[in-house]
Amino acid sequence: MNTEISCEHLQELLARGAQLIDVRSTMEFAQGALNGAINLPIDSFQHNMDAIDQSKPVLLYCRSGARSGMVKNFLDSLGYQNVYNIGSYSRYAFCQ
Repeated sequence: MNTEISCEHLQELLARGAQLIDVRSTMEFAQGALNGAINLPIDSFQHNMDAIDQSKPVLLYCRSGARSGMVKNFLDSLGYQNVYNIGSYSRYAFCQ
């Protein structure tokens, strides 16, 4: 399930140090990403999890929200707090 958040809320979370994580492929990421996002593709996510600071909110997105939803469920199962699946890249591209 996507967590619908406003552009204002997105900016507020980012201002408080939230991590913006794009779980799309490196090729998709290279074609355009949200400002400040890091690319942790879903297919290698488990191997790159040390890049995530558990003390800060995590904002996940992909093309449609499906892959970021799977990653959110995975992080939730590991006990991560403050994880948001913001869904689609295109929904927030205009926010910045």
